[in-house]
Amino acid sequence: MTEQSRETDTLTEVRVRRAPRLPVFLVLGAVLGVLVTLIVTATAGHVDPRVGFGATFGYFCLYGVPAGVVIGAIVGLLLDRRSQRRSRIVTAEHEQVESPNS
Repeated sequence: MTEQSRETDTLTEVRVRRAPRLPVFLVLGAVLGVLVTLIVTATAGHVDPRVGFGATFGYFCLYGVPAGVVIGAIVGLLLDRRSQRRSRIVTAEHEQVESPNS
């Protein structure tokens, strides 16, 4: 460090926790919704031959995917709430260096 730069340090207390990534839960919920819809459509019984399996599966995906996303969001939010309770407070040092050139 040169003599001309100034350094300031401040100590603050911060909360540290491991938070889940919510988009991962949303995507996994959507995939789970598609798989459950596929299984239910395939095992539900008779599919109208005039419509076909693909169209029936696609129609029921309109219900299965949003339901899976909602379930994934609820699971992610519950895990986020759990991570808030398990958080710790630690002391962090914030270092800021100012240079006369900038």
